[in-house]
Amino acid sequence: MQQSNHTTYRTIITAPRPIAPLITFRILFGGLMMVGAARFMLSGWVERLYVEPRFFFKFYGFEWVEPLGHTGMYALYSLIAISAAMVMLGLFYRMAAVIFFLSFAYSELIDLTNYLNHYYLVCLLAFLMIFLPAHRRFSLDAWRRPGLSATHVPAWVIHLLMFQIGLVYCFAGFAKLNPDWLFRAMPLAVWLPAKADWPLLGPLFEQPWVAFAFSWAGAVYDLTIPFWLLWRPSRPFAYLAVVVFHLLTKLLFNIGLFPFIMIFNTLIFFPATFHERLLGRIGYRAGSEPVLYTFPAAGRRLLRPALILYFGFQLLFPLRYLFYPGDVLWAEQGYRFSWRVMLVEKTGQATFFVHDPTTGHSAEVENRSYLTAYQEKQMAIQPDMILQYAHFLEREYRREYGLDSVEITVDCFVALNGRTSRRFIDPGADLTKLKDGFHHKPWILPHFEEGAALSTGLTPKNDAQ
Repeated sequence: MQQSNHTTYRTIITAPRPIAPLITFRILFGGLMMVGAARFMLSGWVERLYVEPRFFFKFYGFEWVEPLGHTGMYALYSLIAISAAMVMLGLFYRMAAVIFFLSFAYSELIDLTNYLNHYYLVCLLAFLMIFLPAHRRFSLDAWRRPGLSATHVPAWVIHLLMFQIGLVYCFAGFAKLNPDWLFRAMPLAVWLPAKADWPLLGPLFEQPWVAFAFSWAGAVYDLTIPFWLLWRPSRPFAYLAVVVFHLLTKLLFNIGLFPFIMIFNTLIFFPATFHERLLGRIGYRAGSEPVLYTFPAAGRRLLRPALILYFGFQLLFPLRYLFYPGDVLWAEQGYRFSWRVMLVEKTGQATFFVHDPTTGHSAEVENRSYLTAYQEKQMAIQPDMILQYAHFLEREYRREYGLDSVEITVDCFVALNGRTSRRFIDPGADLTKLKDGFHHKPWILPHFEEGAALSTGLTPKNDAQ
């Protein structure tokens, strides 16, 4: 048994593996991020998301992250694009990987409104790339300093990326095992009929059974695709399914770069010979003499605890929603960072009231005076954003009107997955007295299923730039 465990450990962790899959990953990841950053600037999203808003919602614990102004934000996204290009080319790779991770993460932390699952995935992959020797072959660094070149890396380097990509799929599939997705075909039963104007397929999208077929197929796909990619006989067919699935979702839904991220990243499951042939078309040579890259001694000592810590976090953090009562799709406690991709169609309306306890006067807040239309739409369906906005209003009204004390309440109704809208937040709660955190929020009202009829919401919560 001990010998078997040692063999398994060596196969998964220490056995030499050709570096080619890591080179492909570096080139495609860096190239896609460079194009994404350039697209972001050319499309005017820098102004819309970072310059126009008057108020920015914050991630808990990152309240200190602030936008950098018009020029500063363009400089930041230029830095993202340049560092991504340097990662792609393997030029001053380690420094470029650190800069890309920090600059991209900073841009995403500026406003909680802009959170998307695939941006979180990019942050994780960028963080991992800092520590991986992806520049040790077929890079400008290796061309400048031939002594850096290596042909092989420890197996865990490749398996770590496989694990991260596979985890996204498995958690996304696990999240689909809920009654709305499986037995009501929600939210696809709402979204697909909106595509009825498609040529040929349009009338099909109006058929109820199609939404159910898509829902069940999506759950099976997410739960099983990493394993089909790992198995050599099924790998080509599995990758074809990856391409078809993600291109179809790209055409049907507004989910940004996510399909291309997954199409490119899943190539890591292919063997080194495939990558050597692929890279050979642009001049890659595997090398006749094998050279294994070895991490510094200090890094090797830290390797096992670091991998255990990372694996443990990635496995457990998405499950934190289990510690909260109620429906995670409704209250969203533990919703983010748990790979719940395209699971809800959620619309809401939040009307805020400012009360002066000294005079007894009350006033209704005009949200558009402080928020963009997109911010208001996202805020109205997410409890922590509602709370943040209430505290912002408290500060604003104290400053503008010189009030000694302010009470803020909200009348908020939300519709989830085609049901009629229901009251979302306790209308009697003074939000200025409440604090954000990881604790349960009892001021979020429960979501009752009885008698829930269908509504006509059309906008998915997980829409993307």
